[in-house]
Amino acid sequence: MKSRYSLRLYLVGAAAARAGDEMSGPALMLAGFASAGSTTDASSLLAGVTISAAAGGPLLGALLDRAERPGRLLAGALGLYAVGLGAILVGLGRLPFTVTILIAVLTGLLGPALSGGWTAQLPRVVPGDGLPRANALDAMTFSAASLAGPALAGGLAEVLGASTAVVVSAGLIGSALPGAWMLPACHGRGRGSRTSSVISELAAGIRVVMRRPPLARATLTSVVSCVAQGMLTACMVLLGERVLGGAGHGAMLLSCAAVSALVSNAVLARFPRSLAPDTVIWASALVQAAALALATAGQPAPVIVAVLMTGIGEGPQLAALFAIRHREAPDHLRGQIFTTGASLKITGFAVGASVAGPVAIWSLQGALALAASVAALAALAFFVIPSTRVGSAGHRATSS
Repeated sequence: MKSRYSLRLYLVGAAAARAGDEMSGPALMLAGFASAGSTTDASSLLAGVTISAAAGGPLLGALLDRAERPGRLLAGALGLYAVGLGAILVGLGRLPFTVTILIAVLTGLLGPALSGGWTAQLPRVVPGDGLPRANALDAMTFSAASLAGPALAGGLAEVLGASTAVVVSAGLIGSALPGAWMLPACHGRGRGSRTSSVISELAAGIRVVMRRPPLARATLTSVVSCVAQGMLTACMVLLGERVLGGAGHGAMLLSCAAVSALVSNAVLARFPRSLAPDTVIWASALVQAAALALATAGQPAPVIVAVLMTGIGEGPQLAALFAIRHREAPDHLRGQIFTTGASLKITGFAVGASVAGPVAIWSLQGALALAASVAALAALAFFVIPSTRVGSAGHRATSS
């Protein structure tokens, strides 16, 4: 089965799903504003879709780990997510807004399927020697999606309306269903292996993350880094307005970060073993801290350079995080560890954005300095957890 399923098919499916996901947030906000004329209602839709991911990720991962054909479960989750986006669109202006928000929350429970749910299946697609390069290519799909998704949402909303942008985002996610459905089966995972409950497997996944220092370090550092990334994103509109002469230029800054992340991961894919992923995790956080500190200069050239540096830090850090998860996670808990990690990162990003928004109104430089401090704290957090551990091969032998 592995030989029939190519890495190219995996990457095409992952890129389509993730582009649709990145597109859906801005599209929903624009559709909500067009329907209700309220920025509060628009942002509430986005919050509803994202905040529930923290609850849905671990459960979705546990179910993927128990499935003999996880690709089919993943395809079902993608299909339901696309249907949920359509239901939100239909509900706007027709159902009470609280009901529409509830639909958004239920849809968001499946969000981690588009990130961690896909990546957890990668070792079944490529052999062990090809995994480092595949990791970097997989991380590139996130950068490409973050570049293309918002641009597509804004362009379609401008030309054809916000409702069309939501429909296209759902269509992109739906187009990934065949790639997910055909993912290789987990041979040897039959009825006899499903003796434990979902609750016990959830607890087991948490114990693995906490007891394996490399995994705990990478998880903690990446989540704290996401807090800093959320803070920067909340500052982008004001940076565009005050530094580059227009609020709309904030979107250009986001594109700059996505491009540099994409390029840095492309270089990493050519030299996948040049740096140890554990080193990349904390070093990338320092790069992000330096970039955010540079952004406090408040001048166009330093700000653009700072945003490019941020992408250079974010892209390789994501690829390194995937590499560590693949190396340390037991096969029977891999899906849960990936989706739980995705949920934690989404939550960290949301917390950072919510904190930085009010601070940036008071002082933009203060918000950026705070974000730089959080990114530096992410690098320090890596070393808070002791590095002593048993070899990963021994872990797998004792846990499988």
